[in-house]
Amino acid sequence: MLHSHGFIAYFAGGCVRDKLLEVDPRDFDVATNAQAAEVQELFPHTIPVGAQFGVVLVMQSGIPFEVATFRSDGAYLDGRHPTTVHFSDAREDALRRDFTINGMFYDPLTEEVIDHIGGRQDLTTGIIRAIGDPYLRFAEDRLRMLRAVRLAARLGFTIAAETFAAMQKLAPTIVDIAWERIGDEIVKILTETRPESFDCTQDKLRQRSGAKRAFQLLSESGLLSVILPEIEAMRGVEQSPDFHPEGDVFVHTLLLLDKLQCPSETLALGALLHDVAKPRCQARNGERITFYGHCEQGAEMAVAICQRLKRSRTTWERVAYLVKNHLRLVAAPEMRASTLKRFLGEEGIEELLELARVDALSASGDLRPYEFCRQKLAELSPEQIAPPRLLSGHDLIGLGLRPGPRFREILGAVEEAQLEGRLLTREDALSWVKQQYGI
Repeated sequence: MLHSHGFIAYFAGGCVRDKLLEVDPRDFDVATNAQAAEVQELFPHTIPVGAQFGVVLVMQSGIPFEVATFRSDGAYLDGRHPTTVHFSDAREDALRRDFTINGMFYDPLTEEVIDHIGGRQDLTTGIIRAIGDPYLRFAEDRLRMLRAVRLAARLGFTIAAETFAAMQKLAPTIVDIAWERIGDEIVKILTETRPESFDCTQDKLRQRSGAKRAFQLLSESGLLSVILPEIEAMRGVEQSPDFHPEGDVFVHTLLLLDKLQCPSETLALGALLHDVAKPRCQARNGERITFYGHCEQGAEMAVAICQRLKRSRTTWERVAYLVKNHLRLVAAPEMRASTLKRFLGEEGIEELLELARVDALSASGDLRPYEFCRQKLAELSPEQIAPPRLLSGHDLIGLGLRPGPRFREILGAVEEAQLEGRLLTREDALSWVKQQYGI
């Protein structure tokens, strides 16, 4: 449509990079010499998300395409938005972008790649390189430092020396931007998979994410000590070699991240933070190293960290659950039947099981507690794990009891006996209550 009305228009940025990598793009951005008002006149469904910067969303079949006018930017005083823009041409537009591999254009009509900044060469050699002066690029938007890490890890690329040096120098300034943006980027680092990965929604072999490499880069760049000092503190924290032959807590955590496959946000954060309290809980008993209380303290720290990263309450509550309970599976084979059923019926059990699995694989390799729980879940039906209650408070009132704190005790005892298989029907439960409580 743009071409037919005499405008220049190219695909731009990440979708060009992904096309050259033979990866299906996640979205499509279009760069053009058409002004925002002209774009809006051509298409019936548009959203002026940044018309002052020449940016319009064009909706086609419910899919948003970001269409932006070629421009060069003025000074960035807020570390995110330019104070002024000058509408220009494709070359000027390429020079304002973040990294060379994201600064290419593609003309779908001529099938030509337009590369003004050496992006294609860097894509071939696997380099993440800031366009122009990296200090200026990062000053324009501090988040680009985290994006460099994410891209390098996800694509398996190396960050150019001058770009990485600028990141190390500017790392303390990353907190000049909103924590919500930092949190979103950390979650993307933890949950994104490599481009060659299979779709996680399909029953196919899946590749791991680049989170391990990303956190190595975050540490080496100095960004980790600013954003997540609790994770940086794991470095050098020794563990007993009989349980953790892999090494210190930082090494263990990165191995665990490397074994996650298409994790949810909560599982990924739970994996990152499951041992976060070990540095403050470490104690030595002869040659043995212990971390008593690290699960409980870790859950409290996880809440604080998730809140700092501006995650939702639902997220940090689940993450705290995972951190607090990640060792409970060890006791599962010795649990009473009622306790085990309650445990297996907990809302976050599937994520907890997966965390326990990768935790074991990243340490001693002992999967017996995990396999025991999996076997019990296969043997027990949902009704056996969480059966409908046999009695309610109304039933106790019908027996002549007065409502009060004792109701909870009695109903809990009935539930316990039911889960143990000693009570099967409502009549059994009523008779049992009369006998046990002298009614």
